[in-house]
Amino acid sequence: MFSLQPRGYVSQFWSWGSPILALLLTAAIAGAIFAFMGRPPLLTVYTFLISPLFAPEGLANLAIKAAPLILMGVGLSLAYKANVWNIGTEGQFTLGAIFGGGAALALPDATSWAVFPAVLIAGITGGMLYALIVAWLRTAFNANEILTSLMLAYIAQYLLIYLVTGPWRDPMGFGYPQTAMFSDTADGPRVIEATNLHFGIIAAPVIAILAWWILGKTSFGFQLRVLGQAPRAARFAGFSENRLVWLSMAISGGLAGLAGVFEVTGTQGQLTTTISPGYGFTAIIVAFLGRLNPAGIIPAGLLLALTYLGGDAAQINLGMSNAITGIFQGILLFCLLGADVLILYRIKWRKSAGARA
Repeated sequence: MFSLQPRGYVSQFWSWGSPILALLLTAAIAGAIFAFMGRPPLLTVYTFLISPLFAPEGLANLAIKAAPLILMGVGLSLAYKANVWNIGTEGQFTLGAIFGGGAALALPDATSWAVFPAVLIAGITGGMLYALIVAWLRTAFNANEILTSLMLAYIAQYLLIYLVTGPWRDPMGFGYPQTAMFSDTADGPRVIEATNLHFGIIAAPVIAILAWWILGKTSFGFQLRVLGQAPRAARFAGFSENRLVWLSMAISGGLAGLAGVFEVTGTQGQLTTTISPGYGFTAIIVAFLGRLNPAGIIPAGLLLALTYLGGDAAQINLGMSNAITGIFQGILLFCLLGADVLILYRIKWRKSAGARA
């Protein structure tokens, strides 16, 4: 028999080393699974984690995939630091895409420079308002934000399906569930012309560094950290828990909405029923892999973005199911949580009563 006993301290080395250990364990476990499936494990792991980086436009695609993950991961890190468990960024991402896409469709022929900023503001507003529903339910009715934010994510998806198959469907789209293409002005400029490198790939790391500064250097960041670590101390200090819940959810939802509008304007150019491969849920792994540190979320977002590219590469080159992406991400989260448990607790073996008898 064994039990877990608190260590009484947290190793700073392993606090940052555990994500690396979790990644190595994930690669080993994934290799074993590939071998069990009759695939060469080393080749499969190489195809999944390394070959996408050397593919044509591999780094560009990596940046495009990482941008929404970093934006949402940063927002989640701020909320989780305050002990506000927003699980529904997928829904806030979708609402941001809907609001931003709606603004883009409403201004199809506009040529003003203000169109793209208006589309971005609409997307941020959509994600923020959807997240504030969760904040209101928690502060007014003490509803669990894990459940409410998750359920609202599915409502957002069905709202998107209704819009693109109903009132917003492109009449010239041959019956496909999609809207009309956005105008070039609404799509926004490109970092490099004639590519999909939109400004989200620049905004994401800049916002991450700004959030790192806010969290570590400002009074607001201090209040978030105190609320998460010692709620009673936060109340004694006069910090308003409800205010911080509203602010953290507003920031988290706003960044998810920004990620959504960047995705549909920067890479897709229209709304469809499948605007996200699950970015909102993957962003939860990104937040924890980055240790809830906005600066650490940048490499974490790049790594999880690589799993999407790796899944595509494994599907094309090895004939594997694209579900391998979700499997890899799930194993990574499991290993990360397991490593975190061992950071806080030590395993103590003891003989059972039957063995002593």
